[in-house]
Amino acid sequence: MFCLIFGLYTNFSFIFGQNSKRLYTTLCNSYLMQEITGLELSPKKVEYLKFLFKKGDLVRTTDISSQLGVDPSTSTKTIGDLAESGYVEHIPYRGVRLTEIGQKYAEFMVNRHNILSLMLSHYGLSSEEACEEASRFEAFVSKSAVDSICKSMGHPTVGVCGKIKHVSCGIP
Repeated sequence: MFCLIFGLYTNFSFIFGQNSKRLYTTLCNSYLMQEITGLELSPKKVEYLKFLFKKGDLVRTTDISSQLGVDPSTSTKTIGDLAESGYVEHIPYRGVRLTEIGQKYAEFMVNRHNILSLMLSHYGLSSEEACEEASRFEAFVSKSAVDSICKSMGHPTVGVCGKIKHVSCGIP
């Protein structure tokens, strides 16, 4: 579910002026984080957020393009889409960084990957195979399914690809 109702946005523009888009996006994203399903983004956009999460603060768009193997124009468009949705902040001529919502969503996606790859390793795949296979389908697995898998495995703290945090499934 996305929080764009044109009339509401128009009212925000009228009432709050120039900063209305940022305020509107912030309010919508706080609602979105409560309603996260894990299926909001395409697999390619998931790759972008995970890459930004692993790199840290400000990442140049050329680094994103080369790492993900896409044309600079493609990464610029995708970054624009992610910025419009509130997941990233694009600073022209400097780079891209995750917003607060982008950071939380990316953390969920990394945990989802770690849980799914651990699950696959329990079925006989090597660590490398499990990681590679999880990458192929992880964007299509919902938060509720990941939470159930995590619970059924006893809320593990370490997977074959890294540490597992339990913010998503409510375990401290």
